[in-house]
Amino acid sequence: MAQTSTPTGSGGTWAVEARGLGKRYRRGWALRDCSFRLPAGRICGLVGPNGAGKSTLLGMATRQVNPTEGELSLFGVPVSDPKVMPRFAFLGQDKPMYKRFSVAETLRMGAELNPGWDMAAAERIVRAGDVPPHAAVGTLSGGQRTRVAFALAFGKRPDLLLLDEPMSDLDPLARDEMSTLLMAEAVERGTTVVMSSHMLTELEDMCDYLLVLSQGKVRMAGDADALVPAHALVTGVTEDGALPAALTRHTVIENRVRGRQFQAMVRPSGPLSDAWQVSEPSLEEVLLAHLRSPDAPALYTPGTGIEPEEARTV
Repeated sequence: MAQTSTPTGSGGTWAVEARGLGKRYRRGWALRDCSFRLPAGRICGLVGPNGAGKSTLLGMATRQVNPTEGELSLFGVPVSDPKVMPRFAFLGQDKPMYKRFSVAETLRMGAELNPGWDMAAAERIVRAGDVPPHAAVGTLSGGQRTRVAFALAFGKRPDLLLLDEPMSDLDPLARDEMSTLLMAEAVERGTTVVMSSHMLTELEDMCDYLLVLSQGKVRMAGDADALVPAHALVTGVTEDGALPAALTRHTVIENRVRGRQFQAMVRPSGPLSDAWQVSEPSLEEVLLAHLRSPDAPALYTPGTGIEPEEARTV
């Protein structure tokens, strides 16, 4: 059953709200029946294997891809409405910029193209990384180019920042530097961030909200602090080489049997047996289990909303 939008955060509405969103190409559905809500001011990790629909979802949010079905709104405004354009900024993995432009010229271009441009903020981001303002963009290191790209994004003063693997080509030191920059700027401005990444440890450190896609559908959505404790890692002895019957009364996301022992990632629906060893998994373990088990029931935290009937709410 559809639910009414609840006011929250910047602009008085959800930062992102999708209802039955889908995109079909000739080869089939890239995204189907995608429904979720993202509160404003959160840093959301967008997770899924290649082909899960992450780039398609970001493409629809940035008006580069037209949905086949469903609705998508940013801060209560349909994404098809030109009024959403000033509200978001997008940064992709390729970070396209004019290589012959100097850093200073690139920032001036940002000022010309964006009416609400914050030159002081953009210059501060560049200056903090000791990036030479007169250097051509094409001569910069990967970390320096990414810093300039972030300066362009935050200089726009967006309410929503959409990131598609923007740091995948950086070395660990540069990734750490850019992650720190992203967190500091987003927190200072109250910017909502949606970041697609394959670096699960990076998401654990940065994100307080998760949106997990698999085979074009939402598998998990909501607060990371609620999604992880909803799972348990259970180890015990098998019964005749199979999972104990008592375990199957819970939602088993993934299991492995080795000899007489089993290990299973479960969502408990009641007390677990004292005969088993039970521990709380890490975020990375929960994500990997769900990505390896796309047929597991979807899981939402309260308010994430518009859940399909087969989904479970924490």
